[in-house]
Amino acid sequence: MKDILEYTSYRQYIADYYADKKAKSAFTWPEFASAAGFSSPVYLKYVSEGRFNLSEAAVDRVAAAMHLSGSDLDFFREMVRFDHAKSDKAKKESFQKLVAMAESRKAKVIEADAFRYFDSWKNPVLRELAPAMPGAKPLALAKACRPKITAAEVSDSLNFLIKANMLQKDENGNYVQTDRSITAGPMEVTPAVIRGLHRQMGELALDTIEGVPQNERHFSGVTLGITQGAYDEIVAEINAFRKRIIEIATRETETDEVYRLNIQFFPMTNKNGTKKG
Repeated sequence: MKDILEYTSYRQYIADYYADKKAKSAFTWPEFASAAGFSSPVYLKYVSEGRFNLSEAAVDRVAAAMHLSGSDLDFFREMVRFDHAKSDKAKKESFQKLVAMAESRKAKVIEADAFRYFDSWKNPVLRELAPAMPGAKPLALAKACRPKITAAEVSDSLNFLIKANMLQKDENGNYVQTDRSITAGPMEVTPAVIRGLHRQMGELALDTIEGVPQNERHFSGVTLGITQGAYDEIVAEINAFRKRIIEIATRETETDEVYRLNIQFFPMTNKNGTKKG
């Protein structure tokens, strides 16, 4: 079984603990639940599947049943807090604690690089911009960004992108991408961090309405009355369209400008309020 520091989901850790014990003995979910003090024989099975949450009082009992103590126990407690966090801010703070706890023990949380990448608009922009400006120093890259950022911020982002293997330097010292495109993937932390990035990009988009000439930007929209079936079909079309856009952008190796495409499709009414009695 993997070390606990390689997890961010306490549910997956419980499931893997059970599977590991089961593979070595006649271990059962009822036995596991009983050791943690639960009367329901399937309670922990349901927790691992996401049907139930662990109460704060039950966390230490479950950890004791898995023989966790010391820093491993602290890490398990934080995983539970991370999973149960109600706001994006609380989720982000808890994830950062998990990363810090792992790093203090010379371990690495797998999702940490992806979390930081999507945490700021600067990282995806500089990942595209730096290879398009061979030989450019951080100050020149900073001046090319919209909105303006500092050379120190550029250096910090570039150092991270190199460390995370999202950029690398060629024999001439120029930045090149290790992959043409990056997607969020099935990270446990993705929903919270991606929502934050969408907020940032949405705010930047508003600024361009007045700050960018109309022939250099494109805004359009349509208001529709739809059914759930139409919604599902439209979302499928949006996903297919987004993939085609990526194909168009990545089939050429040169870059003249870095653009952001926001695709937003959201309700402007309350579903219950549109139902006729």
